Amino acid sequence: MRPGFTGAGIDRADRLRADPAGLAAAAADPAARVLRLDGLDPVIEGGRLAWRAVEPGERDLILLGLADGVPLFAALPDGRTEGARRGPDLMNALGALPHEEMALYAEARSISDWHGRHRFCARCGSPSDFAKGGWARECPSCAAQHFPRTDPVVIMLAEHDGRVLVGRGLGWPPGRYSALAGFVEPGESIEEAVARELTEEAGVRVHDVRYVASQPWPFPSQLMIACVSTAEDDALDVDTSELEDCFWASHADVAAALAGKAGARFIAPPPYAIAHTLLKWWVDQTHSSPRT
Repeated sequence: MRPGFTGAGIDRADRLRADPAGLAAAAADPAARVLRLDGLDPVIEGGRLAWRAVEPGERDLILLGLADGVPLFAALPDGRTEGARRGPDLMNALGALPHEEMALYAEARSISDWHGRHRFCARCGSPSDFAKGGWARECPSCAAQHFPRTDPVVIMLAEHDGRVLVGRGLGWPPGRYSALAGFVEPGESIEEAVARELTEEAGVRVHDVRYVASQPWPFPSQLMIACVSTAEDDALDVDTSELEDCFWASHADVAAALAGKAGARFIAPPPYAIAHTLLKWWVDQTHSSPRT
């Protein structure tokens, strides 16, 4: 199962980013298209992303890449983007997009949001300039270069006796449970982050951490790293400042939630979320000997 926000299938055309003449030629291509955004939200028409032609004299276009040779761009957002929020209407609309379009939007939103948040040089504080087809900013005062960042996040299942740990975040929709997650800290491996987060949030100590899949998450720009691990025991000590609740879910519990069955013990994450992919992977892996 392909995680959401992956599979754009485009040539990112890194070779053009430092080629001003090549970028100009791409923008002048009559077939070139610019993704239509309302702030950071996509404009969707007929169930697909909406695009427009490049306007005469338009500058500072973010090069998303080439789709079958056609240059695709996104425009810089107007003003700051710190206040941008994702609501249920946006997430429902994204969930209905084809995979490749969801992935294109993720790229465009992440890089556009980065520009909105990084208009000034982190070294000297001067206003920075758009550079390299949108994939950098350069400071005219101190010559520093700044590049888009992606924050790694571990999202994980702990297994014990044929069950997995699921948790409920503060303020989530009624009945929704998911895998636990947390940011990887500086100087920490993925395996160490998985073990630390599970201990901090649920009091569960684990070993044998295994990687399953990954997903870009453009709110604002994270890389979700899905893992599974083995718990030493099933004792829980929930940090209620992080989680409202958590419990050990059986194979039958998870399968029922993923299927959206009436009376399921919990509501699963939406299909575009890596947590859904992770839970489905676990159910499929244990299908031959399900436990209740």
